[in-house]
Amino acid sequence: MAESRLGFEAFDCAPGLRLEAHERVSSLQFANLAARLDRIELLIERLERRLWLTVYGVVAVILAQALNGLLNAAP
Repeated sequence: MAESRLGFEAFDCAPGLRLEAHERVSSLQFANLAARLDRIELLIERLERRLWLTVYGVVAVILAQALNGLLNAAP
């Protein structure tokens, strides 16, 4: 009986199809997750730039006030 089946074409069974579909869904989910992580990293970089700009702005204001105080006290 096994010899008579050798001439038949191979076919996909339902569990094999389910496994293949699950692998495709998993790969799509991982690709989507990678894209989300890339967007999050980009947002974090933008936020970090804004934070440093704010820090430098505060330091500049403090230095300007100190310089203004020195200039007003000197004459």
